[in-house]
Amino acid sequence: MSNPQPYKAFRRASGSVPHTLELVTETTPSSLGPEEVLIRIHAVSLNFRDVAMTNGEYPLPVKERGVPTSDCAAEVVAVGSTVKDFRPGDHVQPLSDLKAMIGNEQETATLGGDVDGVLRQFAVFDHKVLVHLPEHLSWEEASCIPIAGVTAWTALEMPRSSGTALLQGTGGVSMFALLICLGAGIRPIITSSSDMKLETAKAVDKPGAVDVINYRTHPNWDEEARRLTNGRGVDVVIENVGMTTVTKSLASLARRGTVSLVGFLGGFKVDQFPDTITPVLLKSATLRGIATGSKTDHQNLCNFLKEKKISLKPIVDRVTFSFEESQAAFDYLYAAKHMGKVVIKL
Repeated sequence: MSNPQPYKAFRRASGSVPHTLELVTETTPSSLGPEEVLIRIHAVSLNFRDVAMTNGEYPLPVKERGVPTSDCAAEVVAVGSTVKDFRPGDHVQPLSDLKAMIGNEQETATLGGDVDGVLRQFAVFDHKVLVHLPEHLSWEEASCIPIAGVTAWTALEMPRSSGTALLQGTGGVSMFALLICLGAGIRPIITSSSDMKLETAKAVDKPGAVDVINYRTHPNWDEEARRLTNGRGVDVVIENVGMTTVTKSLASLARRGTVSLVGFLGGFKVDQFPDTITPVLLKSATLRGIATGSKTDHQNLCNFLKEKKISLKPIVDRVTFSFEESQAAFDYLYAAKHMGKVVIKL
């Protein structure tokens, strides 16, 4: 490697919440360990957890003054002496959970949470936590894969090639799940309170391929989901809101269906958690917590996207931000002005 080079990074400012982002200068290492890889980060995509951390709304421990965000697309700059599976120029990204190799690990190490994340120009990772990216994707598109993509893949219980999925909202996970469904032959039903966003979701594929429900027009959206499936119900629900909507999610299910709990947009009010045991028993259903997925899931999703030549353009929000505008990107996401993924270009 060449001499250490300075680069820019953002860290969460110390003090009381909400934390603002503080721009700092750091330095690349003078040498790499034998199994390490130096990457240059080209794009970062945001998740709700990122703004939840800066606003003191995240339920898990967060590193003091840590580098935020977990999702990026990057290029290999240099590799350690024993690294054989990566070389300079490769398109790569790290796992969002550095411990999640096969999916049965008991410990976690989540980027942007309890370990430093990727809102920086360069980073060093062990080669084992990196995956190869489909090179037909732009940096901005590929940056959306680690949490939104892998969570959607796992929540849909992939691989599957039939059935119906109900996707709550038009955020990153749901829009990614929509693309997976269309590529795999799963019938998607997507919800939103905005007719404009629903029309955008419908336009992703040919007319009639995507069913939509405006949950303000249809407050009993579980009944509408059953109507759209001729009374049968859906096979899987991607539940982004949490305890305030899980009862209706279970009601929308077909027998032996699955509700995949992936988000907490409705907050955490443990004392108000609804009865889920009865509908789960009556329908022989599964209520499943999802925390993204493993390296195996991550690479399988990348292989699926490459095989199907799936474009991720529909899930990138129309507004992108420069690295210097990172705070504005966080504010934009927190204000729920986005559709799909908010991306920062480096």
